[in-house]
Amino acid sequence: MTTFQRARSEEQREIRRQAILDTAAAMLEELPVGAISLNELSRRVGLAKSNVLRYFESREAILLELLDYAWQQWTAELPEVLGAGIDAKAAVGERGEQFAAAVTASLAGHRVLCDLLSAQAGVLEHNVSPEVAARYKRATIANVGRLAALAREHLPELGDRASWLAASATMAIGAVWTHARPSQAMLDAYEADPSLAVLRMDFASSLRQMLATLTAGTLARTTP
Repeated sequence: MTTFQRARSEEQREIRRQAILDTAAAMLEELPVGAISLNELSRRVGLAKSNVLRYFESREAILLELLDYAWQQWTAELPEVLGAGIDAKAAVGERGEQFAAAVTASLAGHRVLCDLLSAQAGVLEHNVSPEVAARYKRATIANVGRLAALAREHLPELGDRASWLAASATMAIGAVWTHARPSQAMLDAYEADPSLAVLRMDFASSLRQMLATLTAGTLARTTP
């Protein structure tokens, strides 16, 4: 734990602010979003809770900023992944399947992004001011736009519907991630009665199938 003196300059304030973000990011590597508390974050960063709130208005504001950062990291890696995974000469249906497979595979090293996306609308967009909400939503629009541009690059047949596909794919990532991680009570119930697990999801296979279906459906609605 680091103990900070009172920040007296803008540079010092930025150092404190970055330390809070770095500490929260480290916590997300070992804990799910729901287990991140402002009290524990304050303890680990070496600041009183009231001082942490001088830099960020809430726990959710911190996590929204980390979500934007994780999202940008992911989309920065996607061009290479999609370029290697999609055959530009293949038929549009095959390219759609390859797009779904490549996007799914790209998330293997981005557990924190998936976890934050799963909490985005139901948790993280609450307990923030209109100013923080608006700033995050602008970042979201930009991140979805980058994904849409990549989808359109490899599937030009999508046209303007690439934006809808990108937004839907993002929601699917968060939803499937949530359902692919059942509670301990559910796991115990599945073990006691395996028939109850008929709808249990595996993240990679379920997401790939969902993205392929979304892509094929969007293409079908776009094709004259």
